[in-house]
Amino acid sequence: MDFGSILLMLVVLFVLAAIGSKIFTHFGIPGLIGEIIVGVIIANLVIGDWSFLGMLGIDMGNDPSQNYDILTLFAELGVVFLLFSIGLETKARELLSVGKAAMTVATIGVLVPLAAGFVLMIAYDGNIHHALFLGAALVATSVGITARVIKDMKVLDTKEAKIIIGAAVIDDVEGMVILAIVVGMTSYGEMSVSNIALIATEAIVFVAVSIAAALWVVPKIYEYFRKRKESRPAKNKGSGLGVNALILAIVVCLGFSWLADMIGLAAIIGAFLGGMLLAEYAHEWNLGERIEPITTLFISFFFLNVGMKVDLGSLASVSAASLAVVVILVAIATKYFGCSIGARLGDKSLSKESRNIIGFGMVPRGEVGIIVAAIGLATGAMSSELYGAVIIMAVTTTIIAPPIFAWAFAKKYPHCKIA
Repeated sequence: MDFGSILLMLVVLFVLAAIGSKIFTHFGIPGLIGEIIVGVIIANLVIGDWSFLGMLGIDMGNDPSQNYDILTLFAELGVVFLLFSIGLETKARELLSVGKAAMTVATIGVLVPLAAGFVLMIAYDGNIHHALFLGAALVATSVGITARVIKDMKVLDTKEAKIIIGAAVIDDVEGMVILAIVVGMTSYGEMSVSNIALIATEAIVFVAVSIAAALWVVPKIYEYFRKRKESRPAKNKGSGLGVNALILAIVVCLGFSWLADMIGLAAIIGAFLGGMLLAEYAHEWNLGERIEPITTLFISFFFLNVGMKVDLGSLASVSAASLAVVVILVAIATKYFGCSIGARLGDKSLSKESRNIIGFGMVPRGEVGIIVAAIGLATGAMSSELYGAVIIMAVTTTIIAPPIFAWAFAKKYPHCKIA
């Protein structure tokens, strides 16, 4: 292991991400867009035999370099800690208060893109495997992207934000189930009803148990330690937790992420639920401020990595470029209208401005679409042309949705702006 090379890579990328974020934030645009664009530039900056990636020892090919493995690890930790910090600010009771609306937004926001993606590819090349994977790629919302904007604008306490976060979590659960089914069908030709039922049951039980624990188990544990603290002499009371609060938070974050991954769900779902488990006492223990430096360190690498996956050369083909444009338009329209309709059906009291916020907030595909594309390419169920189109769609929706989402939020809440 060339430790010096790894350190140089991390320093250069972190500084460039910070510069990109600062420039865009200065103009009132979410800093994550600057980080993504920096990633695009880094990946595509080639002069003769020299490349920026090569200079940093990054090889993103079929046999990735050790430097890129480290970068990917940092990126994945970034989105895990981001979702955990969002969970810390989302109390279970408040999430349940918008449960019906969130469920409706998520479900309709899944079904409409799934159907549209399937029909589009059947009409384009008639390949059912391509159709299934495009549908799956259009399904899930990248909760990390929208969560970053919500956090930067400090609007997590609004009804719209709670619906979006709740819907995005449900959306990801439904998306993982659909992806598992699609992979099963393309790999084995069919997927048994028992396997589908098992995957769905595991997801539902995991979410339900986590919410139940946040509502009833954690308060009892907290009360137990509070009474023990009160019964001790004043000089021995300490924090009352018996353990360092930050250590507890990190253990819960990584532990729940691992549990989610083990049962076939996205690790970020576990991270969010782990944060929600501690949300009731996060302010008292000052967990938000303690986790923030860790999130800030890692999350920049996540958005850089999203941008670095864009190969501008893939736009050279007219057919590929045309397919990418159509996929982008379908991705935006189906998610926006599907989730807006879901919001209207789920909560009649929501205004048109609120429905616009929710619709735009669910548009980014980000890392979720990229993951689906990578799986499709690896299993041979997705052509290189379609893979390129999905990657471009994922990054494009990630770049254009946040400023529109922020604008929609600021239109209803004029006092809110990117921090």
